[in-house]
Amino acid sequence: MDISAKLTEEFNLRPDHVKNVLTLLDEGNTIPFIARYRKEMTGAIDDQVLRKLNDRYEYLKNLEKRKGEVSAAICEQEKMTDEIQSALDAAQTMTEVEDIYRPFKQKKKTRASVAIAKGLQPLADFILAQDGDPYKQAEKYITEEVPTVADAIAGAKDIIAEYISDNAELRKKLRSLMENHGEMQVKMVKDDEKGTYAMYADYSELVSEIKNHRILAVNRGEKEECLKVKIYLDPDLAKRVCVAKFVHSKGDCAKLIEEAADDGYDRLIEPSIEREVRAILTDKASEQAIKMFEVNLRPLLLQPPVKGKITLGLDPGYRTGCKVAVVDETGKVLATSVIYPVPPKNDIEGSKKIVKDLIYKYGVNVISIGNGTASKETEIFVADLLKELDADVSYAVVSEAGASVYSASPLAVEEFPDYDLTLRSAISIARRLQDPLAELIKIDPKSIGVGQYQHDMEKKRLDSVLEGVLEDCVNSVGVDLNTASVSLLKYVAGLNAGVAKNIVAYREQNGKFTARSQLLKVSKLGEKAYEQCAGFLRIPDGVNIMDNTAVHPESYKKAEKLLALFGYTEADVRAGKLAELPAKVKAFGEDKAAAYSELDKSTMNDIIAELIKPGRDIRDSIPARKLRKDILSIDDLSVGMEVEGVVRNVTDFGAFIDIGVHQDGLVHISEITDRFIRHPSDVLKVGDPVKAVIITLDKKKQRIGLSIKKVKKQA
Repeated sequence: MDISAKLTEEFNLRPDHVKNVLTLLDEGNTIPFIARYRKEMTGAIDDQVLRKLNDRYEYLKNLEKRKGEVSAAICEQEKMTDEIQSALDAAQTMTEVEDIYRPFKQKKKTRASVAIAKGLQPLADFILAQDGDPYKQAEKYITEEVPTVADAIAGAKDIIAEYISDNAELRKKLRSLMENHGEMQVKMVKDDEKGTYAMYADYSELVSEIKNHRILAVNRGEKEECLKVKIYLDPDLAKRVCVAKFVHSKGDCAKLIEEAADDGYDRLIEPSIEREVRAILTDKASEQAIKMFEVNLRPLLLQPPVKGKITLGLDPGYRTGCKVAVVDETGKVLATSVIYPVPPKNDIEGSKKIVKDLIYKYGVNVISIGNGTASKETEIFVADLLKELDADVSYAVVSEAGASVYSASPLAVEEFPDYDLTLRSAISIARRLQDPLAELIKIDPKSIGVGQYQHDMEKKRLDSVLEGVLEDCVNSVGVDLNTASVSLLKYVAGLNAGVAKNIVAYREQNGKFTARSQLLKVSKLGEKAYEQCAGFLRIPDGVNIMDNTAVHPESYKKAEKLLALFGYTEADVRAGKLAELPAKVKAFGEDKAAAYSELDKSTMNDIIAELIKPGRDIRDSIPARKLRKDILSIDDLSVGMEVEGVVRNVTDFGAFIDIGVHQDGLVHISEITDRFIRHPSDVLKVGDPVKAVIITLDKKKQRIGLSIKKVKKQA
């Protein structure tokens, strides 16, 4: 297989771009580096397409490797034919390759292997040839081990049943039949207390129509022994397909083959094909769930930071109190405390005094409240408190998903050895508002709370995809080399946890970095790692202003040449005087300017954007988080009311919207828009501000149904 040509066709890209990407990947270049700094070689393919292309590249390489292994194994048995080799060459999936290899695999003891050991293979071949009297032929095989004709015929049928079962072409056809015409049948064995599987008590649906999230739901129910799941395919239809493949005559041989086919289907083929189809469905559903996790995680990590604010973090709790932490604009801890503004103590006045003192003493600008246990009562307390303040303070409720996981982790212990885990949670909640990316990066993404069935996914695959999201987000934002934690640095292209620790150790021993080139002095950070990481690391007050941009050191001299061409200096860059540069370049001619500067046009335009605004943060262009000063209760809601909210999670069936009443509302996919959409993520992403109309409200069950499409109609 020409892998490059296949990828070119599948991704609809230029052949030279695909070849360049594969070469860059094989040379050990990272995806963020290729996406950002090798645009002229790739046609400016973005990082997400590059990751998909890389995944497919790895699959195809493994497919070719497996084909080679199977071919060698069959040749070793001296059973290779032109037909088998052609089938192997044409195989498009691992399943097809394994189907071809199936007859040649060393099997455990089977009924067929026992019959073969008794010398009945020639009789089976005679019957399959369908030319003669099988019973008369069977007389030749009567031995001490095969005492009767009936025993000989039975053994031959066992061999034929396995032969039919091992036929790659037949298995492919039956698998397709089950995928397109099979029916998933689900019965409930028991249910949990919440009635999670009530809808699957007696449930059936065509395999071709079942939604991915339902596949994962029944899988989980089966795993928890609440459900029994079966894929039903009409056995008469399936057996007719088996017979049609091998019977080409009438008579006793044909009848025996039919009987063997029936037995082979019931005993060997049907259970095996069902497992394969279930695996295919699960893989497909898992990939979709992983994709949804990826889609949700990216905007969550890239939420706009609340910069330059002294923040008070509150980790709500009942019996153990509400933990308090004040951090400065850089996230440094200034003070901690514990208050009891909610039951059972209800020390509201004492709690107000502590919080007011902290606000006035440290000049707190904003309060960050975790959305877990006792969050609603704590939010009411804060909203009342703000009305009594002689200061401009607002608050926001942030997701505390994973905060407890982080606070008990070795990383948190290393970061805050002098604080117990409850206070670490309060610190994390404060920092989540200030810089979501820097804080959330410390937590296992599976604990962040934006997935669906993420704990049921194949760990290696899920981790690989999520690592890619973390890497893309960190590198697209850029990292301050002098303040970044090991947790953040390890996701920078070309770095790992070990080298990240060495960077921090170097910083602690030698003081702040003043130039990117100093990275080459860090232990185990060689030329290749430097090439990959340098452009993503920022030094805000460095000697060279370009060290605070995404301009790569390899392009510094070219960037200086470009500046000089239009009469600019580094001082002009520092002073922010390059606003007219794009117009000047356009008037001069982009192609001419790029050629003079020895840059390709894409890279030149990237450099211009960086030099116009050194230190820019891509998150600044995202709508800022809405800070609040008052509260809304579910009792304040009514059907028909229009509310504002923020998308908290997107799933296959809809989106959950935070409308500020502690309980998220659900917008079903049918209520998102009037036009047809394949998936909620076509229209919505985590962090999007939205307006919605309340269409259903169950205050007792705390369920809120929302409609986005009815907002315009109502208006």
